[in-house]
Amino acid sequence: MNFLALFDLSVLDSTVRLAVPLLLACLAGLFSERGGIFDIGLEGKMLAAAFFSAAIAATTGSVWIGLLAGIGASLTLSAIHGVASITFRGNQLISGVAINFLAAGLTVLIAQSWFQQGGRTPSLIGGGRFEPITLPFADALSTVPFLGPLYSELISGHSILVYVALLCVPGTWYILFRTRFGLRLRAVGENPAAVDTAGVSVVGLRFAAVGICGVLCGIAGAYLATGLQAGFVKDMTAGRGFIALAALIFAKWRPWHALWATLLFGYLQAIALRPDIIEGALGFKVQVQLLDAMPYILTVVILAGFVGKAIPPRAGGEPYVKER
Repeated sequence: MNFLALFDLSVLDSTVRLAVPLLLACLAGLFSERGGIFDIGLEGKMLAAAFFSAAIAATTGSVWIGLLAGIGASLTLSAIHGVASITFRGNQLISGVAINFLAAGLTVLIAQSWFQQGGRTPSLIGGGRFEPITLPFADALSTVPFLGPLYSELISGHSILVYVALLCVPGTWYILFRTRFGLRLRAVGENPAAVDTAGVSVVGLRFAAVGICGVLCGIAGAYLATGLQAGFVKDMTAGRGFIALAALIFAKWRPWHALWATLLFGYLQAIALRPDIIEGALGFKVQVQLLDAMPYILTVVILAGFVGKAIPPRAGGEPYVKER
């Protein structure tokens, strides 16, 4: 048995790539829920962003225009969720479920009408997708023992959205815990009446949180279709939005903890793609179906509360009614 094979560089490299959409969606949910808006529509937003980014990139040949289209699609669904749950004070969970159903149906319908390829988009090539970036000195350092392969193979060689996602972690921490906007946003999630009494718009802050959530979900969906893969296929998010919510609860609504939680989920997905490594490390064969199910099993375990008590923002999920 060789347990070190479980941490092979190829597995860790796949872990980073697979964790990126989870990380972006998790940070999106963090902003939204810190502002008091529960959003289980992360899955639908990512799916809509994945389709429109791939479709526009295939049509125009520009992945950057596709990225903007994906963000626009996600922001549109975020606006719908915001109007339903903030303006009309509707049930936030029902609104999120409706967004998931809407995205799941519309993406396939529009894709079939647009491209006639069974609900898929054409494969993206060249400028239609994000290509890996070689960081400075990666080739020169590749021969240095240990640190060289770590830098040239694990850190270098990812698309630009991977680095954007990683930078979003300290960025989220700084915004939430070192700025006035972050302080007010967190206060809205805990005690919106106090924020309103101070003369700050609760509605404005919550729409801002929902908007940031839409942007991050848009980037996550665009990465799925134009970075991780080369086109859109039906239901390609495969429950990642729900896994991101589980990771958010696991992380207890903190940015740095969200990074480690999503890397854990990414690692489970990565080893599921390499059953040969599992067999070599453990000395016996593990069913591929069990490996594929591990991220979802962990999701159920987290949501069932077996990893410790996670207390969400106190005003989360509750519409704010201004006192007269």
